[in-house]
Amino acid sequence: MTSNIPTTATRETPLAAAWSSKAAPPELAGLLRGAGERIRVRPAGEGAWEKVPADTLSALHRQACEERGTPWPQPLVSHYARYFRDGNRAAYEGLVAARQQRLTRAAVMCLLPDTHRLADADPTPAADADREASDWLDEVIDGAYLLCEQSSWSWAAHDDVFSRSGEVVPRKSRPYLDLGAGEVAAQLAWLDHLLGDRLDIRAPGLRRRIREETAERVIHPFLERLDWHWLGLDGNVHNWNPWIHSNLLAAAIFLLDDPNEQARTVTRCIEGLDRFLSSLPADGAIDEGFAYWWNGAGRMLEGLALLEDATGGALDADLPVIRELVAFPHRMHIGGDWFLNVADGPARAAKALPWDMLHRWAVRLGDRDAARHAAACVQAGPEAAAGLGRVLHSLLNAADAPTPTHPPLVPFTYLPSVQIMAAREQGGTEKGLFLAAKGGHNGEHHNHRDVGSVVVAVDGVPLLVDAGQPTYTAKTFGPDRYDIRAMQSAWHSVPAPFGLEQGTGAEFAAEVLNAPDPTDPTLQLALGAAYGFRPDQWVRTASLDRKTRKAIVEDCWDLGRPPESGTSDVDITYLAAGTVTVGHGTATVRPAGIPAAETSRGAVLRWEPAAAVVLVDEWLLDDPLLADIWGAKLTRLRFRLPAADLPPHSTNADHPSAAGAFTLTVEATP
Repeated sequence: MTSNIPTTATRETPLAAAWSSKAAPPELAGLLRGAGERIRVRPAGEGAWEKVPADTLSALHRQACEERGTPWPQPLVSHYARYFRDGNRAAYEGLVAARQQRLTRAAVMCLLPDTHRLADADPTPAADADREASDWLDEVIDGAYLLCEQSSWSWAAHDDVFSRSGEVVPRKSRPYLDLGAGEVAAQLAWLDHLLGDRLDIRAPGLRRRIREETAERVIHPFLERLDWHWLGLDGNVHNWNPWIHSNLLAAAIFLLDDPNEQARTVTRCIEGLDRFLSSLPADGAIDEGFAYWWNGAGRMLEGLALLEDATGGALDADLPVIRELVAFPHRMHIGGDWFLNVADGPARAAKALPWDMLHRWAVRLGDRDAARHAAACVQAGPEAAAGLGRVLHSLLNAADAPTPTHPPLVPFTYLPSVQIMAAREQGGTEKGLFLAAKGGHNGEHHNHRDVGSVVVAVDGVPLLVDAGQPTYTAKTFGPDRYDIRAMQSAWHSVPAPFGLEQGTGAEFAAEVLNAPDPTDPTLQLALGAAYGFRPDQWVRTASLDRKTRKAIVEDCWDLGRPPESGTSDVDITYLAAGTVTVGHGTATVRPAGIPAAETSRGAVLRWEPAAAVVLVDEWLLDDPLLADIWGAKLTRLRFRLPAADLPPHSTNADHPSAAGAFTLTVEATP
C-alpha cells in the first residue's frame, strides 16, 4: 500500500533529536529486520516460560478452567446501540472486555500447557498433556476468530457512526480507530507472536485473517488519515496518543510483513509518541492524575521499551522528562492502595496495574524511590484485565521479581506545572496527617471543576476527599458533563462564593502567590479567576504544620456585590468520606464505612468563625465505581457565612462588597 501523506513532524522533538534518521525509513526498515527474534517476550515453547513461578498463574488458571467450554461473551447490536439510546457504555464495553480477557487467559494456558504443576490444579497425566494443550489452543483460536468476526473493534462511545449518519449500527467499511480498536489489534499481535507456529498447524488461515482484519481496521486508517483527534496535531495531546500509538507499534512489528509498510507505520508511531513527550512538562506531572498515568505515560514507556527491543537497542530513550515521569506515581502516594486523585481518577489503585514495568524503568534510570515503591506494589500474579501484552511481560518479570519492600512515602512533593502540593507529617510512614492541595485550571484533560481543592488523609486513608471518577456514560464527555455531581465544584473541597460554580476552561484558573518548599509545605493560591472574579478576590492558603501536627486551610476574600446568578451567601465546601459527626465549632470524620479502612484513626475538624452555619448533605452512592471506593455515602459539609454576618467593606456606598476569612484546622484523633 502506498500513501502520499507527508510526515507529521514539523520541528525537532525529543525522540527526533535523540534518534535522528534511525527513526525514519529507510534506515528504520533495516533496524526492524528480524525484530521478532529480539523481543524479550518469547514465543511459546522457549525456555524462559519454564521459569515463571507457578503461584503467579493460579488465579488465571482457575478462572480459565471455569470458563472453558461455556459460551463466549457475545456483544450484540442492542448493546452497542444502548450508548446512543440511553447513554449506557458498560453494557457493550463490559462484554467486549470479558471476551478479550477470556482470550488472554486462554493464551496464557496455551503458553504453559503443563498446568498440572500449578498448586491448585488437579494432576494431569502426561499422556493427556498434548490433548489439554490442543484444547487450550482451540479456545484461543475461537476467541481470536470471534474478534475477527466482531463487526466493530471500536467502542460505541467513540464511534462516529451516529454523528455522521444517525445510525446505531457500526459500519465495517468505515472503521473507527480508537482505544478499543488499538487494544484488539495489540492483543491479536501479541497472540500471533506468541503462538504463531501453533496456529498455523491447528488453524491454517487464521493468521492471514488476523493480518487482513488488522490492516483494514487499524493500519490503513492510521496511515491514510490525519484527522484522528488523538494524533495531537492541533496541540491537544492526551492519553489516547501514547495508548493507541503503543498498541499500533505491536501491531506493526508483529503483523506487518511488508518491510516498507512496517517502517512507515512505526515511523508514524514514533512521531506520535514524540508529540506526547513534547507536550509533557519538565516536572513529569500528568494533569489527568495517577490513574491515567498508567494509560498515558505508562503506555508510552511500554511502547519505547518495545521499540528498543525490536531495534536491538538502537532506539533507546533516556530523557530527563522520562526520569520525572517514572517518579510521578510514588509522588502521588498517600498510603496503602490510596493515591491522590484528580480529574477522572479513582482514589484507589486498580488491581491490574503493571507495577513490574515501572520497576524495570526505575531500576534502569537509577530512581531508588520509584523502584522501592513499585516493588512494594507488585502483585502476586497479573490480571487479564491488564491486557495480553502486559500480562506476558508481568509473567516474565515474575521470574525475577523484586523483593517486596516498604514504599518510600516521600515527605514532600510540589509539581509547579499543575500546581499540586503533597506533604505528609513524617516521611517514610503513613502515620499522621497527609495534605494535598491543587491549583491548576478548569481546561485540563478529564477536567473536574476542582481548582483550589484539598485532600486530607490520616494514617494513609483520605477523609477529606475528591470523589473521583463515576461510571462513564454518554453524558461524561458531552455538553452535559458538568451536570454530573462528581465533576462539579459544588461537590469538591473548594469555596462557593455567592453559591457560584467554578467556570469551565483554561481561563478559570488559580494563580500561585507563594509556592511551597520541603521545609514549609504551604501553598497559597489566588482563586478568584476560577469564579470569574479578579484572581486576588479569593485567596486560599493550605499548609501542613508538622510541629503542631495540624493541616490548616485558610480562605480570605474581598468580593463585590453578588452577581444576578448568585446568592447573598458565601459557602466553603468540604467533601468527607466515612462517618461524620458535627458539633458546635467542631466535627469528627471517622473512616467507618470506607471499605477496608475502618481501623484507621479519624480526623477532628475545627473552624473559625465557630458561628458559621454548617449544612450537612449526604450523597448516597448508587454508582458502583464510587461505592467500591468510598462505601455507601459521601458527606458534604458546607460552611455558610451569610453576607449579613460578614464585616462590611466598601469603597463606595452604592456598591457594597463583603470581605471575610474562614479557617479550617484538621488534626488526627487520639
